[in-house]
Amino acid sequence: MNKPLVEKISREAQLTLDASTIFQGDAITVLRRLPSGSVKCVVTSPPYWGLRDYGIDDQIGLELTMPQFIQKLVTVFAEVRRVLTDDGTLWVNIGDGYTSGNRGYRATDKKNPARAMTVRPDTPEGLKPKDLMGIPWRLAFALQDDGWYLRTDIIWNKPNAMPESVKDRPNRSHEFLFMFSKSEKYFYNSDAVKQAADGGGLRNLRTVWNINTKPYAGAHFATFPPELIRPCIKASTLPGDFVLDPFFGAGTVGLVCNEEGRNYAGVELNPAYVELAVERLGGIFNNVIKVAAA
Repeated sequence: MNKPLVEKISREAQLTLDASTIFQGDAITVLRRLPSGSVKCVVTSPPYWGLRDYGIDDQIGLELTMPQFIQKLVTVFAEVRRVLTDDGTLWVNIGDGYTSGNRGYRATDKKNPARAMTVRPDTPEGLKPKDLMGIPWRLAFALQDDGWYLRTDIIWNKPNAMPESVKDRPNRSHEFLFMFSKSEKYFYNSDAVKQAADGGGLRNLRTVWNINTKPYAGAHFATFPPELIRPCIKASTLPGDFVLDPFFGAGTVGLVCNEEGRNYAGVELNPAYVELAVERLGGIFNNVIKVAAA
């Protein structure tokens, strides 16, 4: 793989957005250096709480308590709101989980080795063993309380969802995708995402999306499928606009932006994932900026 152009930047320097860029660093550190009102849309899937250990310092998702996790994300998205244009939108994909029953580990899985964890948070206060935690809606309400307009929830139905071994509840086969806006009035191009209706013609986009999971072969962690985020980008931006993903991972948002003629700004803490994203998005043609921690 050709090495990308890499620029190192000091902690004090302001960042600019002139072209599609991957910023390697902590989300808060990078966001605080991005110009206000510089991106039209944000599409992201933050780490889920207690479900993955990505093996890197300062990662989000292994906070000792669920309120700490929620507050960490609220802090990140408060900085996202500053970077967003006044008529911009935020789309957040977030999954749920069950209490661990105070087990401090999770066993590996032949089909998913990354599932193994040597540390897991205790059962949150007020919840019982085997409780569904309700994290997506807890986050959505926390962001609403922090000033975001909660505009809609999308149910991402996964027709090819992995089977579960549980025998005392239905197999979970969906996640949530929330749409927020910074202001009461915002840009939304409904014509760009109209769907074919029964009997012919077009209808407005609906709130249940049937989309198969489509893992990226180069990654050992979950990535959201391009078709989940394509409607978000098409409805919320025009060609040439900037789309931000503060948890860039393997760069799916960048991939869709390239296909749809948008610019992207990706922030990723883990250098191994930055390398995956660079390879996926064209190697030497990507600009990578390493941002020192605050």
